[in-house]
Amino acid sequence: MTVSIDGPDFIALQVRDLAAAAEFCEKNLGLRRAPYSPPHGVVFDTKPTPMAVREPLPGTDLDSGRPGLGVAMWFSTPDTQALHDQLTANGVEILTPITESPFGPMFSFAGPEGYVLTVHQAQPQES
Repeated sequence: MTVSIDGPDFIALQVRDLAAAAEFCEKNLGLRRAPYSPPHGVVFDTKPTPMAVREPLPGTDLDSGRPGLGVAMWFSTPDTQALHDQLTANGVEILTPITESPFGPMFSFAGPEGYVLTVHQAQPQES
């Protein structure tokens, strides 16, 4: 019998400055802290997959290149333009303009400590 995985169950960004990264996520992305977090991280109440920022795992060298290089992290939002405007007003670096995609309007921005994060406008589900 072959055992398989179901899909992402938890996402954590490893960061140097835990407090600053958590503040970025709360202030700019509107994320709320979950009622539980380990001492080395801050977990957010995101659905369907929980997300956190955390101190680096042993052996992780965050100075060896851009954080998350090679990984694409996408998030959904009900209003791409409003989020884009909010991030711009807060001085967050926008990396790509809003463009149409098969997943709805999308853009990328620099998240905590330089992680590239992409958002797309959630499309209504067809019944």
